[in-house]
Amino acid sequence: MASYCFLVFALCASQTLSITIESVPSADVGGVILTELETTVSLVCRSNRFEDEEAELVWLRNGAKVALKEGNRQGQSTVCITPVIHQDNGATFTCHMGGNASVEASVTLNVTYPPTLSGSEEVWVEDASPLFLQCDTFSNPPVSSVHWTFNGSTLDLLAGGFTIAEDGYYSRLSANKAEKSKHEGLYRCVADSPVYGIKSKDFLVTVTVFAEKTVKFPLMPIIAGVVVVCLTTILAIFSRWDRIVKCCK
Repeated sequence: MASYCFLVFALCASQTLSITIESVPSADVGGVILTELETTVSLVCRSNRFEDEEAELVWLRNGAKVALKEGNRQGQSTVCITPVIHQDNGATFTCHMGGNASVEASVTLNVTYPPTLSGSEEVWVEDASPLFLQCDTFSNPPVSSVHWTFNGSTLDLLAGGFTIAEDGYYSRLSANKAEKSKHEGLYRCVADSPVYGIKSKDFLVTVTVFAEKTVKFPLMPIIAGVVVVCLTTILAIFSRWDRIVKCCK
């Protein structure tokens, strides 16, 4: 009988000393809220005891206290995350009683976003100079695969002397020496996201050989300078001659 009473007491205590967090969107059974960038997440913390209507509530974000306005602390407290940003991914929001930090509830944000791959970019590289292309593959969940194509076909790394480096944030394609016959054309970086599908970005690469390069020698300014110097010299000569003539008279 005594053990039965203890069980009932423990059950009542757990019910009277708890707070809950309600969220939009709703959290799963593990307390994780699935959301996306640029959306809004609303969190409402409240005690389930009638006598705690005036009790102070405290919010923490990853252990740091959240500043709350007056009137948003007693009995029920609301936190709004808007807009959701990259840095909110994995952030844990905890609400606890002001006088008893052991009475708490927590939720964690899982922010999904695709890799920022779209559109096209023109790339100019000089003959025999390094070629470097980079596409952004950072996403949540991580992309399942990344591959490059050249002029519509799978890129031949060996034939073009290419190297690909990936670090979870970027996929970088490079070649030590660009050649017009090998490297000029349309490149495409293609990433496959398990949530957002296929994303891609194009790079139109033009390799400039010596004959096509813009003349870097500042020819026009030099010509203009020579003309100015010549005119100044001529005027000086005429001025000097005029003085000589006057002296001779």
